[in-house]
Amino acid sequence: MKSRKKMTVNQMVLIALAACINTAGGQAALALRLPVYLDSIGTILAGILLGPVYGMLPNLLSGILMGMTTDIYSLYFAPVGMVTGFMAGLASRRMPELMGRVRGLRLFLAAALITVPGTIVSSLICAGLFGGITSSGSTVLVQLLSHTPLGMTASIFLVQVITDLADRTVSLFLASAAAGTVPDRLKQAICGQQGRACGP
Repeated sequence: MKSRKKMTVNQMVLIALAACINTAGGQAALALRLPVYLDSIGTILAGILLGPVYGMLPNLLSGILMGMTTDIYSLYFAPVGMVTGFMAGLASRRMPELMGRVRGLRLFLAAALITVPGTIVSSLICAGLFGGITSSGSTVLVQLLSHTPLGMTASIFLVQVITDLADRTVSLFLASAAAGTVPDRLKQAICGQQGRACGP
């Protein structure tokens, strides 16, 4: 019978660090009322280094933390970040170059792959629970577009696609650059193997 692999201390530390990066980025975007969220940099980093399943954990933790302290919306949108982390883990298995500094068309394609499933979940949450109004700066764009023939639901989806893709592109670039600076020795300590995502 195959024994199940346990999470190591190094992996736990990376997940906690990623949750802190998410919280710091999310707070900066909230304070500056940016149209991007910056709360998935750590999630994407964990997904790249640890794989799809462990990639879901940082946003769950940061969503709970921010939801209970500064931004209640973060708690409701935690599933979006979990989908993002899962997709980042899958993308890193298909595109090993995410372990370094990815650029150009590959960056955009990987960001789109990571973005679309989360955007669908995010749009459903935003429209169904909040009617398009959240703490993000993108709320202003939704409210402006909702008074056009697009209506509320289409406006939410359009703005979510644009802002999520911009956010995930920036986050993926930063996370990929950070993953590329991790020494091979530390990657082996985290993953037990070199040059690819680890974990389930």
